[in-house]
Amino acid sequence: MSVQPAFFETQAIRRVYDEETETWWFSVVDIMQVLTQQPDYQAARNYWKVLKNRLVKEGSQSVTNCNRLIFTALAELSTRQIAETDEATGLAENTDAATKGGAIAKQARKALEAKTGKSVVTGDNFLPPGKVPPRKVTKKS
Repeated sequence: MSVQPAFFETQAIRRVYDEETETWWFSVVDIMQVLTQQPDYQAARNYWKVLKNRLVKEGSQSVTNCNRLIFTALAELSTRQIAETDEATGLAENTDAATKGGAIAKQARKALEAKTGKSVVTGDNFLPPGKVPPRKVTKKS
């Protein structure tokens, strides 16, 4: 796999293509940097770190290890097409598009679960959040 950047307006977003699974992988931090219009990479990285922690606290699953979660691809495609159709610019308009795109994938997932009687998301197909090492307390002299 090699890095093949994609461009959003003039911003490069790192991505790699896995030929074996026919899957594109994008840098979440690069996407956060574009969506938040943040010129500083470290600030965008910190934004993602804070957002990811909030999602974990809310019980959301931000990291998965499941080739089914095709629903993620559906959400991403839906979001992109809605954003393009609405000519979304900036964080607020793209957040609205993302909410609508996510809702489309959620409806599809629920329809599949209702039809099959099986849950798509289980404890067997996701990576649990990493354990945070304890903070070291240092005394100032």
